[in-house]
Amino acid sequence: MASLSWKHHTLIQALISRGPLKEKEFHSIFTGVTGRNPGDAKKIFDKYLLEINKELSYVHFELRACRDQYDGHVCYGVVNTVSDDQSKLGTKYSVPQIAFFKGIIEAIAHDEAAQGCISGFDALNIRLENQVPSEASSSQQQVPPAFRNFSMSQKDKTLDELVKDNWLCRTRDGNNIGLGIRSLLDLRSWFRNNDVPSCEVCNEAGVKADLCPNEGCTVRIHKYCLKNLVSQRDDRVCSGCGKPWPLGRVAKEEAVEAAVNDDDEEEETDTQATSLRSKKRKIRRHRDSAENVSSQASLASSSGITRRRVTRSAAHLS
Repeated sequence: MASLSWKHHTLIQALISRGPLKEKEFHSIFTGVTGRNPGDAKKIFDKYLLEINKELSYVHFELRACRDQYDGHVCYGVVNTVSDDQSKLGTKYSVPQIAFFKGIIEAIAHDEAAQGCISGFDALNIRLENQVPSEASSSQQQVPPAFRNFSMSQKDKTLDELVKDNWLCRTRDGNNIGLGIRSLLDLRSWFRNNDVPSCEVCNEAGVKADLCPNEGCTVRIHKYCLKNLVSQRDDRVCSGCGKPWPLGRVAKEEAVEAAVNDDDEEEETDTQATSLRSKKRKIRRHRDSAENVSSQASLASSSGITRRRVTRSAAHLS
């Protein structure tokens, strides 16, 4: 087994210590380590990834890339390719927490509308008893006490931990729960083994996707895949039923998304401007305070000199 260089190890360590990274951030680290830009040296970049994965395969790990189905951004991460019970129990999560997480994943992945999320209320009401094998769940006595005693507050705390660790995510409004980038990276084989419908274009699990609106058609396509398809094909019809795809809805959704992004940028700009004005006011207050202190000190000094002069004059007259 050939040894990897310090550059390879640095890339691996960055992904493990920081968690999944967006493409832009990982490319920036790669450039800083190797001095090469992945955009201009794609063959070198791919060669590094191939060499890393060749060595990681011996310990059942893989450096993997995937698209975040909620924003379309490419992300990189190191994932465990072993999915047995021992590897699951080796995590920091307890058995009831893992069962709770699995229940949420199943509810999101098997949503026929492919919305890619469930409400926070529905997430908190996931029943852990459903994660017990069917022969055991028929008897209440065989359901583990830890499952029956897993309280609502424990579920709420577990949700926060799973979101923090990027296994789950909260939607923009904060009311719904979706899959985090770590789930999208790690659970690729789980999606396939559990018959989660795939995207017609990229063949990845279509957890959050647009459905063909034509009756009887089961085709689903990721929003970012649909944009690419619309821009590349002239016929613009569904590959499943052969009927036209309603492009007006795609254009409308793009306009709404662009408006939301513009609002976010404006809000960020306003926040930065407000922060800058606040800093300027603070600097001005410090400067004025310093000037006041200086003036008071000067006045006190002048007053002391005047008093000394008056005292000496009075003593001379006496």
